[in-house]
Amino acid sequence: MHPIQTIADSLDLPGELFHPYGQFAGKVDLELLQRERTRDKAPKLILVSAITPTPAGEGKTTTTIGLGDALHSLGESVCLALREPSLGPCFGMKGGGTGGGRAQLSPAEKINLHFTGDFHAITSAHNLLAAAIDSHLHFGNALGLEPRNVVWPRVIDMNDRALRNLTIGLGGKIHGVPREAHFDITAASELMAILCLAGDAEDLRARINRIVIGFDMDGAPVTAEEFKVTGAMMALLLDAGMPNLVQTLEGTPAMVHGGPFANIAHGCNSVVATRSALQLADWTITEAGFGFDLGAEKFFDIKCRLAGLNTAAVVLVASARALKMHGGVPVAELNQTDIAAVERGLENLEKHVESIGHFGQRPVITLNRFPSDSSEELERVLSWCEARDLPCAISTHFANGGQGAVELAELVMQQARESERPVQQLYDLGQTVPEKVECIARKMYGARDVAYTKSAERDLRQIERLGYSNLPVCVAKTPSSLSDDPKLHGRPRDFDVTVRAVKINAGAGFLVVLTGDVLRMPGLPRVPQAQHIDVIDSKIEGLR
Repeated sequence: MHPIQTIADSLDLPGELFHPYGQFAGKVDLELLQRERTRDKAPKLILVSAITPTPAGEGKTTTTIGLGDALHSLGESVCLALREPSLGPCFGMKGGGTGGGRAQLSPAEKINLHFTGDFHAITSAHNLLAAAIDSHLHFGNALGLEPRNVVWPRVIDMNDRALRNLTIGLGGKIHGVPREAHFDITAASELMAILCLAGDAEDLRARINRIVIGFDMDGAPVTAEEFKVTGAMMALLLDAGMPNLVQTLEGTPAMVHGGPFANIAHGCNSVVATRSALQLADWTITEAGFGFDLGAEKFFDIKCRLAGLNTAAVVLVASARALKMHGGVPVAELNQTDIAAVERGLENLEKHVESIGHFGQRPVITLNRFPSDSSEELERVLSWCEARDLPCAISTHFANGGQGAVELAELVMQQARESERPVQQLYDLGQTVPEKVECIARKMYGARDVAYTKSAERDLRQIERLGYSNLPVCVAKTPSSLSDDPKLHGRPRDFDVTVRAVKINAGAGFLVVLTGDVLRMPGLPRVPQAQHIDVIDSKIEGLR
């Protein structure tokens, strides 16, 4: 690893705008975004997304890192723009979020765990507002807030199913006003979304003030501004609002900042991190969480719309193993060659290619190669892509680092230089909320129709009455299927999506549409990753 100052110098980052945080990480001052870009070439933004995730593995983050290392090895100026890992998945089922093999961020253990404290700061600031709300209720409730209509939860960066629903304020009068409450995981916090979408400190302040924390006795919204703790929240978020600079194993610079999940939030790293990377390098490579139907849809419809971003190329990651799972092969049999299963699974890849087309984009396909993949399986996917005039590369970055993704990098550069296309949004903000949801469900998921519960219908009437209908929508849905049923793999057809609630995130600037049984507080599996992590001779082991 290089000292982080060396990485900052490689980007020509002015010294007064860089604040080292130990030897291998540092914060980038937001003043950078107020300065003129000094590089001659126009920057190009590359989005990496993937087919529907499976336990077999697709490798979106490793591909993003491997592609960055490949461009770096070719002498290009490149900076990654990625999300920060959450402790919940690290100790739960998924594991860390720094890539793997030779395509990793470094130091992986520190980035995956406490890093620079951003998640802790967001958790603290979020819970400060929650504490202020309950203190206000305790001391007379001058705002006339209806305790049963407080919608601001508490958060914790840990998978803890016992905190999904609880009663607080018990124990007598001096301990507060009893009411039902709940916890979300920090990655699902509206404050996380606000931090990731804010353009600068003043925008951050304005968004915090706009947060709707609940409703009064007459049904009017009560905002965070009325509790007069925005300044204190800003103080807690002072350093957390600045992007973090780290590096890959091959010394490629990486901005790592913000960490919303794409199944329960908008799934993209921060706008300021992406803009900072674009300011400092000719190529910025970012990813959008889970499959294209979740993270990438929100990247285009929420982040790009808000920040005025445009992509030069879109990379869609697949693997033969994942295609076989979509074709009906169980995990235990994935190492066996099964071309017929690959062909069946190609329906999932086909749907995501169609979805990318709805945004006016044409993808570069990459097959993340695993050791058990047969040449026949890989050739079947390559021929499928060739028949559709889709550029496709087999990548081995996990084993070989940047050299294993050079072919992919060359295809991406060619695509970006020859056919950059402006992003087309999926829907107009002037459409009704049901029209926006239906547009996403039909075009991204392939749904037949959208059904609403009685509770969701009440939410829609309230949103219309309060004037929030012009906001974009952020659909919370299972990542395991194109549908809202995690058991439906491949390319489901003739299904309906059920909306059970629609929440107002006025500070973030979108409406959260909850579908199916998706939860905003995960639980630990029977055997969590936490059982495999230990400290041996002062070194962390078992974190993956």
